[in-house]
Amino acid sequence: MNQAELPAELASLARAHRRLALDTEFVSEGRYRALLCLVQVALAPAGQAKDPQIELLDPLSNGFDPGPLAEVLADPDVEVVLHSGAQDVAIIKRVWGVEPRNIFDTQIAAGFAGYGAQTGYGTLLSQVTGARLAKTAGFTRWDVRPLTAEQRDYARSDVEGLLDLAESLQEQLERAGRLHWAREECRRLEEVTDERTPEDAYRRLPRVSQLRSRARAVARALAEWRELTAQAEDRPVGSVLSDVALVEVARRQPRSIEQLQAIRGVRPDLGRKRGAAVLEVVRAGAQAKPPPVERFARSEPDPNDAARIALCEALVRQRVAEAGLAYELVASRADLTDIVRSMRDGRGEPQVRTLDGWRRELVGAELLDLLAGRLRVSAVPGGGVSVEPV
Repeated sequence: MNQAELPAELASLARAHRRLALDTEFVSEGRYRALLCLVQVALAPAGQAKDPQIELLDPLSNGFDPGPLAEVLADPDVEVVLHSGAQDVAIIKRVWGVEPRNIFDTQIAAGFAGYGAQTGYGTLLSQVTGARLAKTAGFTRWDVRPLTAEQRDYARSDVEGLLDLAESLQEQLERAGRLHWAREECRRLEEVTDERTPEDAYRRLPRVSQLRSRARAVARALAEWRELTAQAEDRPVGSVLSDVALVEVARRQPRSIEQLQAIRGVRPDLGRKRGAAVLEVVRAGAQAKPPPVERFARSEPDPNDAARIALCEALVRQRVAEAGLAYELVASRADLTDIVRSMRDGRGEPQVRTLDGWRRELVGAELLDLLAGRLRVSAVPGGGVSVEPV
C-alpha cells in the first residue's frame, strides 16, 4: 500500500476497530518548532492486541495527505492510544490542524494502577505485559531519507505492544474502579499545544518583572522581534538572542553597535548580523506603553503552616496508598501550600488541581475538612494513619 492510500485505509480500519495506537518521531534540534518526520500507527480489533497491524506513515513524502486519518483522531468514538503523548498531540494538532479526542495515555494510566506516574514505555510494557522492548535507534536523523532498517524496526517497536498495554491497564483500572479517573486525566492532553505567542515569550523571560517600566516595554518588543525572527528563519529562539541577554539589553537599552556588543551574554555575531534591527527594536520599545507588572496574591508565611502542610501531606499519602495511585498525580507541595494558606486567610478555595475532579473525590474534600477542623489525622501503630471525624 503506498503512502497516498495509506491514511484512508488506516482510517477505515480505525473506525471499524474503534481505536488505534499512535506514536511519532520528530526532530526539534536546530529548529523553531519540531518537524514531524514519521507517524507510526497500530491497529487491531478488541482482544487481538497482541498481533496488531503496524504501518509507518511518512509525512515528508510527496503527496502525503493526512486528512482521512486526522478526521479519525478527532472522532470521539475512536480511542487514540498513546504513551507519554503530550508532544505527539501538540505536533499533530499543529501540523495536521486537528484536535485529537478520546485519548488514552498509558503513562498517565499507569500512575492510577500503581506503576508510577513517569514510567517509560519499555519498563511499563515489561512490568504489565512481560514483553521486552529492544531500543537501538531512538536519537537519529529522522528527517533524512531513506530511513534505515534499524530506524524502521525501532519505529515499529514503539507501537507494537501499545494496544496490548492499554487493554491490560484498562482491565486493571476497571477492576479497581479507577478507569474513569484515568480517562478524566487523559482528557487534559486535548488542551496541550506547542504554539507560542510573543506575549507568552515575554511572560517567560527571567526576572522581567524586576525591570523598570521602560525596560519592560523594551523587553516585550525584543521578545516579539526574537519570536518572529526565529519563526521566519526556523531556528531556536535562543540562537537569535538568549533570554539572559535579552533582559540585559532591555535593561541597558544600547544606542550603538559598540554598546550592544559590550553587554554580557550578547554573542559577537549579533551586532554584525542583527545589530541594526536590535537597536531599532530597542528604540521603538522604549516609546511603547510598558506592560503591567503581574502581581499574585501571596499570603505572609505563618510558623504553623509547615505543620498544617505536613498533616495534609500525610492524609494525601494515605489516600493514594489505599487507592494504589502515584502520589505525583494527586498533589505537590506547592498545591498543599496554596490550599493551607488560602484556607488559613479565609480566601476560599484556591485554583489547584488537588481540589478538582477525581482528585477532590479522592482526597481534596477531606483536605478542606481537615483544615476546617472537621477531621482528625492520627498515626496508627505499625504504619499508616487513621482519619476520623471530629
